[in-house]
Amino acid sequence: MHQDYENHIRYYRLHHFIIIPLSFFLFLWTIELTLENPVDNWLYMLVGILFILISFVTRIYANKNQDRIIRLEMRLRFYQLTQVPFTEKENLLSINQIVALRFASDAELLPLIDQAINKNLSPKEIKRTIRDWQGDFMRV
Repeated sequence: MHQDYENHIRYYRLHHFIIIPLSFFLFLWTIELTLENPVDNWLYMLVGILFILISFVTRIYANKNQDRIIRLEMRLRFYQLTQVPFTEKENLLSINQIVALRFASDAELLPLIDQAINKNLSPKEIKRTIRDWQGDFMRV
């Protein structure tokens, strides 16, 4: 499968189409139960809230871990291309910009890093600038 800006967003079917909808359904059901009889059903409301929180927290943890891995990947790529640590440039970029830069080919990466810093490009602008898209098929 070819990946580019138009199709790079990924959905994890189990999470996005089963767990999240079922969690919301459970939460709405617990609201209804609690409104009918708050004294007896308050525990159901807590369970509903817990399921919503768990489904979002696990996704946040996965994304944060992937961002850390991408930051390490970018440090390695930058060093391989320049023989200079990425630290100085990295400190001028947000993690979202670094993640967006991950999709650039080695030939585009260095000029695009400078452009992202000098023009304060948003992640979307960075991604739209990339001509030789390097797909990330492992991101959840």
